[in-house]
Amino acid sequence: MSDSPAQAAKTTIATPLTLPCGATLRNRLSKAAMTEGLGDAQNRATEAHVKLYRRWAEGGAGMLLTGNVQVDRRCMERPGNVAIDGPQSNEALAALRAYAKAGTVNDTHLWMQINHAGRQTPASVNSEPLAPSDKALDMPGAQFGKPRAMSGAEIEDVIRRFAHVATIARETGFTGVQVHGAHGYLISEFLSPDVNTRTDEWGGSLENRARLLLEIVRAIRKAVGPDFPVSVKLNSADFQRGGFSHEDSIKVAAWLNAEAIDLLEISGGTYEQPRLVGLDDMTLHPEKAEKRKESTIAREAYFLEYARDIRAAVTMPLMVTGGFRTIGGMNAALASGTMDVVGLARPLCVDPSAPARLLCGAVREVPAYEKSLRIGPGILGPHSRFNIMKALNGWGQQGWFCLQILRMGQGLDPDLNLGVFKAFRAYAKNEAKTAAALMR
Repeated sequence: MSDSPAQAAKTTIATPLTLPCGATLRNRLSKAAMTEGLGDAQNRATEAHVKLYRRWAEGGAGMLLTGNVQVDRRCMERPGNVAIDGPQSNEALAALRAYAKAGTVNDTHLWMQINHAGRQTPASVNSEPLAPSDKALDMPGAQFGKPRAMSGAEIEDVIRRFAHVATIARETGFTGVQVHGAHGYLISEFLSPDVNTRTDEWGGSLENRARLLLEIVRAIRKAVGPDFPVSVKLNSADFQRGGFSHEDSIKVAAWLNAEAIDLLEISGGTYEQPRLVGLDDMTLHPEKAEKRKESTIAREAYFLEYARDIRAAVTMPLMVTGGFRTIGGMNAALASGTMDVVGLARPLCVDPSAPARLLCGAVREVPAYEKSLRIGPGILGPHSRFNIMKALNGWGQQGWFCLQILRMGQGLDPDLNLGVFKAFRAYAKNEAKTAAALMR
């Protein structure tokens, strides 16, 4: 259960949280899931995961969420993902155990985020990824191939794959799992009436479009038992006309509440409408976009107001990620009862010890580096009137944070002098190199 109003009023980032399954998080700060790209040519965990997650676990957060671990090597978010696809070798299991051991030092929870990238699989990984329908991603540069609509048997197979990965997660020492149902990946695609144009039991009504998510949650709970944390990440909205709406999100959240999940993380957006990282200006098709509420834009947290609407429909703990930078903003959000866990992402790419410093009061605020990262001023910046400059700044900024994660995986400190355009080029080069090395 989430905090009662009386409990919430006294809640701060340092307050422990007991989840419905009985597990306890020692504080209310969580490292949100961020892609790492540290898997080997067979998409196994590596020593780089051990170095990175030990550093984050020593950094003070009560919980760490991994970057998405894929259930199918044919449909990954990037070529360096970890994938648990079928039976695992002794070497692969040993690597996962080392990963889990490092990420759970300092009494830290480490939850494996489980995902299937669907049509958002790069063409370098698969030129014909699986998706609910054959509608291609509307992105420039032929980065993504045209998807193939899944058969009923393939959908049932995906459900089994999620449950299999959750079982492996528990067996290898991870302390929970999160089902990625947001950001335009496979489950999010099924939820969206704009992407999911099926006419069978997996499409059409919201009940049918949510069937995949609910069946995955049920299969995972059956596989891991009642005492293991099971979480879901859900869009508050796709912010795209014709897509998964905020009203849809509230209904799906209520259905998930009935499934007794332990934590629901609220986020939003897709690759086509990247509100998940606050990049409203990077939207390449503004005519299709739905505006975020002005009151939400003015707040420190991107999705807090949407979470308030969901809170009215559910009793399970809620986590909100996106935009939190000050202790005052975090504690006020927790004390309001709207949410129970604060998700931090990009600040931990630069300062992995930020949670500990916030908790002890050494700092009252973490830097918002994303506000100053840009290729240049004026038309060269993220608010340029030219779409190509918006895209270069947006993806360059994302590359900048991803490269900091890669550096920490190598045992190095973040490089704050890295330029945005240089980061864009270096990230693209790294992804091409990693894709070429994949053992297909």
